[in-house]
Amino acid sequence: MKKICLVISGLLAVLIVISLALTLMQKNVPLRHKLALVRIEGPIMDSKDLVEEIREHAKDNSIKAIVLRIDSPGGAVAPSQEIYAEVKKAAEKKKVVVSMGSIAASGGYYIAAPATRIFANPGTLTGSIGVIMEIPNVEELMKKIGVRSEVVKSGKNKDMGSAFRTMQPESRQILQDVLDNVHAQFIKAVAEGRKMKAEDVRSLADGRIFSGEQAHALKLVDELGTLDDATRAAAKMAGLGEDPDVVVKKEKISFFDILRGKFPKEFSDIMPAVKIKYQYAP
Repeated sequence: MKKICLVISGLLAVLIVISLALTLMQKNVPLRHKLALVRIEGPIMDSKDLVEEIREHAKDNSIKAIVLRIDSPGGAVAPSQEIYAEVKKAAEKKKVVVSMGSIAASGGYYIAAPATRIFANPGTLTGSIGVIMEIPNVEELMKKIGVRSEVVKSGKNKDMGSAFRTMQPESRQILQDVLDNVHAQFIKAVAEGRKMKAEDVRSLADGRIFSGEQAHALKLVDELGTLDDATRAAAKMAGLGEDPDVVVKKEKISFFDILRGKFPKEFSDIMPAVKIKYQYAP
């Protein structure tokens, strides 16, 4: 009887050790490979959550391919560049396929450029390779209502781009030089991501938009197809078969997120400010 108890105890101990080992190794030795779907929707105002999500999928050995569903007119420059950098890193480790929805223009196209493969619908609006800065001018309105702005500054260009006075030629040139530099960064990023000559990209980079069909003809996208087409192509490239498991992160926005400004960022454009944007703005 004692021998039987010892054998049973030994078997239980072995099972416990094996269970613990499998639990610890699950992330590094996945039981089933998967495909991750990341949705990038609306204006790009912040990169933190998207960068973290893409980075997690790139590190996860159970994820063999990533599909980016982009439906965005673009947005702020720095977040677009940060997402671009993370997509580029991910594409060096595993297959990254982009599926463009209704619109993937300006910053929306910027972040797609380094992907392994880009799909667009024939009617997708894309391109808009350019930079824009919008500066409201309420000087005449303030004169009518009898209000003026008093400015104390440390240098003559400190308040360039002010909404309260007409822009001076020198200030305009300074801002134009900044935009030209940021535009050149956009062209370089697209040329590197799409493996195109910089001069070929530059000829398309006057801010114009293209349909998915036009972009395909110009080699800005690789194939015409739907999200389902892009998903199946990613699965095939990663060797996942016809019906892979798809991992989608559930978006959770609490009341406290709204209070912290996570949601209202989309409405920040109503405030007078100087902003450089990779954004399609008809």
